[in-house]
Amino acid sequence: MDRRTFLRAGGGALVLGFTLPGCLRREMATAPAGTVSQANVPVPGAGQDVSAWVRIGADGAVQLSVPEAEMGQGVHTALAQILADELGLEWDAVQVFHAPADEATFGRQSTGGSTSIRHGEKPTRLAAAAAREMLVGAAAAEWGVDVAQCEAVAGRVTGPEGRSASFGQLAEGASRQPMPTSPALRAGPARYVGRPMPRLDVPSKVDGTAVFGLDVRLPEGMRFASIERSPTFGGTVAEVDDTAARAVRGVVDVVTVDSGVAVVAEHTWAALKGREALRDRIRWSEGPHPSLSSEQVRQACVEALAGAKKAEGARGDVARGIEGATKTLAATYDAPYLAHTAMEPLSCTARVTEGGCDLWVATQSPTACVKAAAKVTGLPESSIRVHSTMLGGGFGRRSHTDYVEDALHVAKAVDGPVQVVWSRTDDVRAGWYRPVAHNVLQGGVDERGLPVVWSHRLASPFIRGYDGPTTEGAANLPYAVPDFEVRYADVSLPVPVWWWRSVGSSQNAWVTECFFDELCRLGGSDPVEARVALLAAHPRHVAVLKTAAERAGWGTPLPEGRARGVAVHHSFDSVVAQVVEVSIDEGQVRVHRVVCAVDCGQVINPDTVVAQMESGIVYGLSAALHGEITFADGRVQQSNFHDYAALRMSQMPSIETHLVPSGDAHGGIGEPGTPPIAPAVCNAVLALTGTPVRSLPIRLA
Repeated sequence: MDRRTFLRAGGGALVLGFTLPGCLRREMATAPAGTVSQANVPVPGAGQDVSAWVRIGADGAVQLSVPEAEMGQGVHTALAQILADELGLEWDAVQVFHAPADEATFGRQSTGGSTSIRHGEKPTRLAAAAAREMLVGAAAAEWGVDVAQCEAVAGRVTGPEGRSASFGQLAEGASRQPMPTSPALRAGPARYVGRPMPRLDVPSKVDGTAVFGLDVRLPEGMRFASIERSPTFGGTVAEVDDTAARAVRGVVDVVTVDSGVAVVAEHTWAALKGREALRDRIRWSEGPHPSLSSEQVRQACVEALAGAKKAEGARGDVARGIEGATKTLAATYDAPYLAHTAMEPLSCTARVTEGGCDLWVATQSPTACVKAAAKVTGLPESSIRVHSTMLGGGFGRRSHTDYVEDALHVAKAVDGPVQVVWSRTDDVRAGWYRPVAHNVLQGGVDERGLPVVWSHRLASPFIRGYDGPTTEGAANLPYAVPDFEVRYADVSLPVPVWWWRSVGSSQNAWVTECFFDELCRLGGSDPVEARVALLAAHPRHVAVLKTAAERAGWGTPLPEGRARGVAVHHSFDSVVAQVVEVSIDEGQVRVHRVVCAVDCGQVINPDTVVAQMESGIVYGLSAALHGEITFADGRVQQSNFHDYAALRMSQMPSIETHLVPSGDAHGGIGEPGTPPIAPAVCNAVLALTGTPVRSLPIRLA
């Protein structure tokens, strides 16, 4: 029985529906004034298909359904901690599941922007608090006592004269209690929140029972497909000879779809072998960009700057500031296109019938999957079911639906379910990329050696026509530079671009923090002291910066041939500072140590914060040292990890992370660790060699 059917049945359990902020915003826009508030837990109506709920069974097990994707960021465990504290549970009583896609209940379901806890905490706490009040109310009614005499603790409700009943024993009676409209949240110290609780998803990942997208296997009639794609952007199939592919043992069909030619087989190996036999038997129409090159990309960026417009946040007079500066500096920085290269290759399993569509997929955006399926199949959204699996990494890539649409198109053409699998080469050569960026900066320092004027012009392709990510981390520069201006421009290029871990901050932190160090070098000022001097209005920045610098031993001697670099950046409502130690070995940068300090507001699970800082640092180091997508003859030149490398174990630095407490609300944690690492490394190289790094990946020769 699926979860939706079970929910309708009830089963004598206490079942609570609740909504997330996206849904609340939608309801506020349509409901009469005053009928919906952030403090309300909406009451499920009779027969309503509620897909977000807390369920307490007769056995005392508590199930939490989470609409956010679990892709390693620890949201399942964190929300379980919040639930257990608010409800009053023993830790081993909590079970967590991916919620099905249901826009009517949740609003838009999409995990990204480091929002899992920021969106999920309040509705989880409210649902748990409502359940607690209903359990206490049921116990009080049964015992004939006042509710103020009862308390929910450790999976039981206790009352006067030693009375006690488990949540399971009270669940049925609690389900008949009125739903609290404004349940009171617990006060006082938490039992689980703020502690390093063990991750709930680890055991199944260790023993192999966790189901990822590639693990999906249906009992009958399942097929597997691999798609040969155009080698150029915008290319289409002109002619295909599928004779050799169909002759491969296990191949059952060859189908032309929007993205290329799909080989459908009884198993993945046959699909890949059939695709290999097909490869030289397709004639492609190469489309409008058959000669695209990296040189053309850069030239387009340079030319786009002529139409740059001023971003918000400008102050003072940059031209006057340049004239009045004691010393001035001009610099150009180039950041490349980057692929996402999540550990688990992309895949989607689809089954399309006249009556409906099922998708089994590792996705960051179930809502987008539903809409994509409705568009491809012509079916109503109500007949489309998304079964979310664990994600072997997302980094923004799995918020797109191209790989889902592949599976839908193939499934429409064959009988039964089909799993479309992307190879690593497909991911690198035919995916979506972090945008390229070209930056021209001019600045100056005063007689103290501190930056006093800052001009930044940048050109980068907008993502989905949206200019926000282009300037984030640049237009909101925190330093108190009196004369400041950012101008930005869209660049029209055929390369598809998409959200990449930490989005615009992944590039702009590198540019701004490196240019800041160049100005410090120009003025002879210490990079940490200069930052502190210009961050008086940003105490969170100062706190993490001082913590990282002190723990790293900033200013103390290092072994011969080593140097330190520093960077600090605010993104996703968190502030992260990093200090690194580097050396140069046979012309290659070697990072030995990273000291990280982070203020992410209230911490749910300290271990998760540390893990995500480490993850973001490794991801950013891979990009800084190796990452680059280039073009020649209209084609992506990289194909796999041999020429689009990830950080190797032998290159891994020691990492230590320090949590800096503050009274701020929750900040994001999945993305903010990435932006500071590239500039910290490059600033260490500048300190060591005297030569700035102005293009990535880092190349010293």
